[in-house]
Amino acid sequence: MLEVAIIGAGPYGLSIAAHFRRQGIPFRIFGRPMDSWSAHMPKGMFLKSDGFASSIYDPGGEFTLARFCADRNIEYSDTGIPVRLDTFVAYGLAFKERMVPELEDKLVIELERLPAGFRLRLDDGEVVSARRVVLAVGITHFDHVPANLAGLPSELLSHSSRHCELDGFRGRNVVVIGGGASATDLAGLLRDVDADVQLVARRSTLNFHTKPTPEKPRSRWQQIRHPQSGLGPGLRSRFFANAPMAFHYLPQAFRLYAVRRHLGPSGGWFSRDKVMGRVPLLLGYTTERAEVDDGKVRLSSRRPAIRSTSGD
Repeated sequence: MLEVAIIGAGPYGLSIAAHFRRQGIPFRIFGRPMDSWSAHMPKGMFLKSDGFASSIYDPGGEFTLARFCADRNIEYSDTGIPVRLDTFVAYGLAFKERMVPELEDKLVIELERLPAGFRLRLDDGEVVSARRVVLAVGITHFDHVPANLAGLPSELLSHSSRHCELDGFRGRNVVVIGGGASATDLAGLLRDVDADVQLVARRSTLNFHTKPTPEKPRSRWQQIRHPQSGLGPGLRSRFFANAPMAFHYLPQAFRLYAVRRHLGPSGGWFSRDKVMGRVPLLLGYTTERAEVDDGKVRLSSRRPAIRSTSGD
């Protein structure tokens, strides 16, 4: 019986496999390398994370994104230059060749719990037994379409994760529903290919990260009060990014509260100019229903009433 099976070959699966390999832990890893990034995100996109926070974690910490870009003569900076999607995909594939050459480009189509482990069925018919399974399947399989829109035909409704190539939308009328990074990125990129795009969101304002400024010397107190982290500056972000297991052991109610209150959905600083002033926005509206009329979708949205606190 196999000791460990890893399902998924994105950054997390590849990183885990690299560490198992260094530790001499027997494993097999299954999946299409960097599939979520290469096949389910729109071309032309940039990563929200800064360059220094976008490296895949290898055991020695040697094969960083900075090193990859230097070797390939790709423009790079720890902060200030957004990481291109195609650069990150190429880096992930190079990481796979260097750190996880045993990756098997196969899909797990069935996973069954056994008294002493698990049984995996692969898309080529092979059956594998493993004592432990690590799931690193990413977010692609968890796309959500609101119930009031789910009845629309697939040719008129799709989730953002279904689109890599956007040229097919050229000249077409598109409504993007959402106010987070995926929505703003997609709206801006659709505008770039000359789609007639509009963005509708429940939020009354769109938030974007602040563009990094050239690093200035900071006092020791400033460094302690506002430390840098992969999630951004600040003590909370540093704690969440650098002490994940400590956060895990906090009470669940507090963890959920912290996740709701910290950061929130926001686009990258580079997305602002692609959206603001270029894409018509309908903010503060909730989409209630959708109907098909003469081959087009007619959306009905409502703006919640504002309660008066004046006593009138």
